[in-house]
Formats: sequence, structure tokens, C-alpha cells
Amino acid sequence: MQLFYKPDLDNSYMQLFLSEEESKHVVRVLRKKAGDLLEITNGKGRRFTAEILEVHPKKCLLEVRESYLKPEPHYALHMAVAPTKSNDRFEWFLEKATEIGLSSITPILCERSERKIIKAERLEKIIVSAMKQSLRDYKPQLNPLTPLQDFLNQEHPGATFIAHCEEGEKLEFKRAVQPDRPITLLIGPEGDFSPQEIEWATEKGFSAVSFGDTRLRTETAALVGCTIVAMRNS
Repeated sequence: MQLFYKPDLDNSYMQLFLSEEESKHVVRVLRKKAGDLLEITNGKGRRFTAEILEVHPKKCLLEVRESYLKPEPHYALHMAVAPTKSNDRFEWFLEKATEIGLSSITPILCERSERKIIKAERLEKIIVSAMKQSLRDYKPQLNPLTPLQDFLNQEHPGATFIAHCEEGEKLEFKRAVQPDRPITLLIGPEGDFSPQEIEWATEKGFSAVSFGDTRLRTETAALVGCTIVAMRNS
């Protein structure tokens, strides 16, 4: 099955045009023709089945045949991750985390961050592509790059955790995660959170957690955290 994406699609639509990018894929890659059916999501949980009326490489015309609302995930994971120095590694994390399942992502700016600029438009495309590839109907929310202290001052429902490499008492993340509740998880840059940042997070109620005895790269730690939450809620 191939899933397409149209974020503004709702039940008021009877006919619709696909974007140029999606239309090009329909015509030139999949070689679909009039009368074929496509599956479309709006990224907000609603799935549509639509028939192709007219094929065009810039705007295919479709008519909606049926739609239904997929149940919302029974857990919410908000990951706040410092972008890695290598764009490729952070993009890899976003792709895989979207496939595994999470609700929102906030790139955070820390004292030891080596990357202080992100290309939000490119990251959105990676998230959308991973959402479609994994046949998910809820697109994770990508938030703006946010200084850590500003992020900590926001409201975060449910359980809040920070993973770091400093010595001290920590919970095992796989045992700390409780299913069916919101979770916010902080993952720092390659140089880790500074002691001051860890103190700020602790003062805001974030519990220190560990993923095991080995030291993990930022993107690996973030993906391990995402996987543990998904498995605890499976």
C-alpha cells in the first residue's frame, strides 16, 4: 500500500487536487491511471480512500469515496533532543523515531550544542516521508529549535525524564516508563548536558534516567528511549 499526504484534507472535501510532488509520484513512479484508488492521510488521524479522476504530473484530481478516523495513540511521547553536529545523524533519528512512534519533537539548544541552526523545512519532509512509509496517520509535531531553559519553563504533562552521563542516582528508563501516560524525555548533545543544565531540569521535576552501562551517541540514545516507550505501550 502507498500512503499519500494532504494536511488540509477533511470531511468537507468531495474532490481534491494532490500537490505537485505527490502527483508526480502518482503519475511517473507508480504509473497510476484514472479509476485507480489511493489512500490519503491528513496527518491528524483521518484516512481517506479516493479515486483518481484525472491524472496530471502537477495536480491529479481525485474524488473521495470514503473516510474514517483512526484511533489516537494511547500514549504520548514528547522528545526534546539536541541536534547533532552531523545533519545526517539527526535526520536518521527523526526518520526512525517517526516510524517507531512519537507525538512531538523539540530540537533543543544546550550549552554544549555543536549545531545551533536547523533546516525545519527539510526535517518536516523527512517526518512526512517516514509517516507515509510506515503507514501512520498521525504526524509528529516538529517544534522550533528552543533553548533548553525555555523548554524547561514550559508545561509538560505526565512523567518527565532527563538522560545524561553524569554520576549520580538514576532510574532505569525501561523500568521507570509507565504505559498509557504522557512522557517527556530530554536527550542532550554529544558533549552531554552541563551540570547546571542537569540541575535546572531536576529543579523542574525531571528524573534522571539511564539506558544501561554503555555510553550512547545522541541519536542512538534518543532512538533507544523512543523504542523503550513504544515497547512498554505495545
